[in-house]
Amino acid sequence: MQKILSLIIICLISPLALTSLRAQDSILTDTPSNRHTTHSVLFGAGLSNLYDTYLSPVTYKGPHLSFLRETLRPTHWLDGKISVQTMFDGYLAYAENRANTGNEIGGMLNYAIGWHYNWKWLNGLRIMAGGDIHAGLGALYNLRNSNNPVQARAQLYMAASAMAIYPFRIRKQPFTARYQITLPLLGGMFSPQYGQSYYEMSLGNYDHNVCLTYPGNSPSMRHFLTIDFPIKGLTFRAGYLCDIWQSKVNGIKAHTWNHSFMIGYVKHFTFIKRKEQAHRTFIL
Repeated sequence: MQKILSLIIICLISPLALTSLRAQDSILTDTPSNRHTTHSVLFGAGLSNLYDTYLSPVTYKGPHLSFLRETLRPTHWLDGKISVQTMFDGYLAYAENRANTGNEIGGMLNYAIGWHYNWKWLNGLRIMAGGDIHAGLGALYNLRNSNNPVQARAQLYMAASAMAIYPFRIRKQPFTARYQITLPLLGGMFSPQYGQSYYEMSLGNYDHNVCLTYPGNSPSMRHFLTIDFPIKGLTFRAGYLCDIWQSKVNGIKAHTWNHSFMIGYVKHFTFIKRKEQAHRTFIL
């Protein structure tokens, strides 16, 4: 029984023992490049431009709140030259039309996972290019409508992605600037036909409600610009997210243009191998 408890304790403590900080470099061996993970959480606010002819022929504009959670780490593929990125983000907007006669509430949750090939250039510049898979679920509610007041949104697509990361110093303090662009290429989305009610669909009246999307009927893009900066030993991140989503399917035109200014924190984790003696000393 004692051996089983000891094994459980070792399994629980080992992940903590594998997480290193730079201050512990004196007892660590060299760190493989494919064991470094960057994790960030951002919160933001901005402006939304909402348009959906299924609900209204006019545009609604207003503020929104947003969040974004990201993890970026190299993999073991191609000696660590392939990195994997996961992002989970969302927003909630409250908008009104130009005449102040109606309001809409819109929100969306998105999850994306992507893989990028890395090129290291001079002065620490890193260029990354690859592809992502995105999934989104949300809704748009028009407070003025009594008939068909809600438009559901669901989408899944593949996208091309490119990124540039540049570390630099100002007065010996480390900073990191990054820019990423994402362009959806091929996917699918849910959409009713123009004039088709959700009650009809609930009765099983399917009318091409799952639509193929591509740049011709859904020209969309995402721009993400961030800068990391230190404050009293902690790393913070400020960023600007421009999310442009557009579609024209089943006789319905729709778009969501979001501009978010975000701020949050960044954590770096390094998982490394230790010498046996150092490993025992660290655990004890």
